[in-house]
Amino acid sequence: MAKAKGEMHGCIVCGKLYQLYAAYDSNGDYIGSKIMSSGGKEVKDAGRPLVACETHTEEEIERAIKRVFGSNEQDED
Repeated sequence: MAKAKGEMHGCIVCGKLYQLYAAYDSNGDYIGSKIMSSGGKEVKDAGRPLVACETHTEEEIERAIKRVFGSNEQDED
């Protein structure tokens, strides 16, 4: 059975706060979210509840994700 809970998250780019409902499955794994505050959008395919302002470009969002969480690419040596 999935659970939803209200959470506050800051924009991944600028930190502006947004209210959202995040859904988790019975194992506690993140399923998705719904942004309740105006001006925010869900960052898709992040595997966690992430939000960004609607005014930020996809490039700005990707740079912020890499800055905060690191690159998903593995270095080959």
